[in-house]
Amino acid sequence: MVLNQPKVTRVLILALPETAGSALYGMVDVLMATGTLWQTLVGDSVPFRPFDVGIVSVTRSPFHCGHGIPVEPECAIDEDPPLDVLILPEIWLGPDEDIGGRYDVLMAWINRKYREGATVYSACSGSVLLAESGLLDHCEATSHWGYQELFRTRYPKVRFRPEANLVYAHPGGRLVTAGGTTSWHDLALHIIARYVGIGEAMRIAKVYLLKWHGEGQLPFTGLVRRTHHADSAVRRCEEWLRENYRDANAVTRMVRASGLPERTIKRRFKAATGVSIMGYLQNLRIEQAKRALEQGDLSVEAVSLEAGYEDVSFFRRLFKRLTGLTPGEYRRMFRPLTVENSPDRSQRIQ
Repeated sequence: MVLNQPKVTRVLILALPETAGSALYGMVDVLMATGTLWQTLVGDSVPFRPFDVGIVSVTRSPFHCGHGIPVEPECAIDEDPPLDVLILPEIWLGPDEDIGGRYDVLMAWINRKYREGATVYSACSGSVLLAESGLLDHCEATSHWGYQELFRTRYPKVRFRPEANLVYAHPGGRLVTAGGTTSWHDLALHIIARYVGIGEAMRIAKVYLLKWHGEGQLPFTGLVRRTHHADSAVRRCEEWLRENYRDANAVTRMVRASGLPERTIKRRFKAATGVSIMGYLQNLRIEQAKRALEQGDLSVEAVSLEAGYEDVSFFRRLFKRLTGLTPGEYRRMFRPLTVENSPDRSQRIQ
């Protein structure tokens, strides 16, 4: 008997002739392996299947998607298939291509399923379908950075964020867009973390060698804790910390700004986000440090100060604890290849 086994979540992944086959079948493979692959390889627990995954299309007729990859849909939208989660993977679409009017019936179906309670996710250019449906109007969204102009001209009501890798259109997390081409990796990990648990998402990441491609964010931490609560006071505190994380007295000032007793806001913050106020602050600071290490030549001491830590020894220990790497190791692993392989750098190394 498996204790605390999550309920089975019905997931349908949309496939169209424009769909990128790697994103379609990669998502199918990863979600279908959840709960079974690690357990089979390591043998430390009983396998289980938290996702029931299928492919849906406009019709049931087989067709070929991008690069001639064959697709056999399990169901069609006019069959009104039941689902908990709908995923719109990447589609092959030119940055100046207009998809308007191409799938009007599909747009209506996506809207209806969302109104009926389905959670809708998109990866990369799949967000163009969501924008065309109107669901992203007056909401934040992301996609591949190459679609900035398309969103600006075709979907001006969407607040497009090309720098982000995962964006929640609403606080409830029922409408989520992911960024560039391989963002389906991040989306898959997010879905697994949300519906099964962070532990299983980490196991899948290890088996498939998947990495979070965010802007220096810790895998899963900010990802999950930004989606599961509706405590407005805590959300204001999160925003305050994101703007003032360098402040030496950030926690004290945030508590004062909340207008609530210290014990009350600390209790509510932990209950809503799953992490303490200090833990959240540390995550923000280390994320800033990771960005600095990725993008510049600042010394570790300067990076520490920029992140809000005057004690460099403490910063090094905290960075290693939260990332598994020293600042120097992180810089060597994630520094842009164009910098690492530049002639000037080669000369310096020699």
